[in-house]
Amino acid sequence: MALVAHGGAWGSAVSLSCPVLTGDNYTIWAIKVEANLDAHGVWEAVVPADSTAAVDPKKNKTARAYLLAEDILLQVSSKKTAAEVWASLKARFVGPDRARADRLSTLRGDFDRLNMGDGEALDVFASKISSMAARYANLGATLDDAAMVKKLLDSVSDCLYQAVASIEQLCDVEKLCFDEALGRLKAFEE
Repeated sequence: MALVAHGGAWGSAVSLSCPVLTGDNYTIWAIKVEANLDAHGVWEAVVPADSTAAVDPKKNKTARAYLLAEDILLQVSSKKTAAEVWASLKARFVGPDRARADRLSTLRGDFDRLNMGDGEALDVFASKISSMAARYANLGATLDDAAMVKKLLDSVSDCLYQAVASIEQLCDVEKLCFDEALGRLKAFEE
């Protein structure tokens, strides 16, 4: 699926692609759709900045049309606003509060068990941690940088222990951002 805008800020056509929504890719789909709708200035039709303000009908129609471009979305086609479509999809794929709490609990366990495999590349492992953070966010929770940095430093392979010790001595690990910790480890690895 793609959202195409003509005559953008630079006078050219822009196409923003998105994966097809399936039963097991809601998190990635939602992140990409939010970014695409925001890039085209219609995200506010889904989540208004001011909940009391009226939504621009043209933006609502554009956002709703984009959301309804999926085959699976025929089930929510009766929803009249982009916000209703979004809420319905979120409820369908994320679930009610109890199911969301159960999924979050399972995700926490998965995060706790996550370890870097033998011979696994640092970037691959860091992607797994970042993916977990996105899944947390989709469930309405936060996986903060401190937890991500701790997981990264505690789970790296033996060859990086010297770098971990150096980072722990020179930096305040509680305040270190994940990307900076990853960058330091990659620099040492190279």
